Amino acid sequence: MRQIVLDTETTGLDPLGGHRIIEIGCVEVENRRLTGNNLHLYINPERDIDEGALEVHGITREFLSDKPVFEHIVDELIGFIDGAELVIHNAPFDVGFLNHEFKLLKRGLGTVEQRCGILDTLRMAREMHPGQKNSLDALCRRYHVENGHRELHGALLDAEILADVYLAMTGGQTRLSLGGADTGGQHGQVAETIRRLSADRPAIAVIRASEDDLQRHRHKLETMAGNNDQLTLWQQLEG
Repeated sequence: MRQIVLDTETTGLDPLGGHRIIEIGCVEVENRRLTGNNLHLYINPERDIDEGALEVHGITREFLSDKPVFEHIVDELIGFIDGAELVIHNAPFDVGFLNHEFKLLKRGLGTVEQRCGILDTLRMAREMHPGQKNSLDALCRRYHVENGHRELHGALLDAEILADVYLAMTGGQTRLSLGGADTGGQHGQVAETIRRLSADRPAIAVIRASEDDLQRHRHKLETMAGNNDQLTLWQQLEG
């Protein structure tokens, strides 16, 4: 499965109020492995940036003055995300802005939803952790994902952090240590540490049990069941 973890920065909160996308960050994940094939774009919005937005990401209109407008990067963006599942934190916000930008071009580009699957990690987090804070920072703390270098929001940086968080949330590339001084936890709690796997890491070998192995396994279960006068859980599940 090819997934693209995506984040945007904008001039403000509402595309219908004339606000535009100024930065897009995309991190590619294939078969739950970070490939290193990322896309990072700055975009000239041809308008001022709200003070509130500037405080969040620190990207000024002056910095963006020599960057391409959205029309000049849209084909590169579509070529990168087409057919993938987009992993986005608070997807309605980013997708809404992207769809608005597509519509402004009047090129019949359709919508993001028509081109890609959408997975909203904010919605997923709320289902997994109801009643708790589920911002990206809160999830970093919960899943022990390092984000101390994140002083301001940035689309590519946030997408990289979200990729680690998403993989941790879904049982992905984590290393678990139990107890001891090397856990980083307290009182024997489980500590999770994100460990990025190299894109050129060889595929994990799958070695299936032989028929002889399976027969010895069945014999062991039968012996255990006989000693306890009841079927083992494994036998119950197999029906």
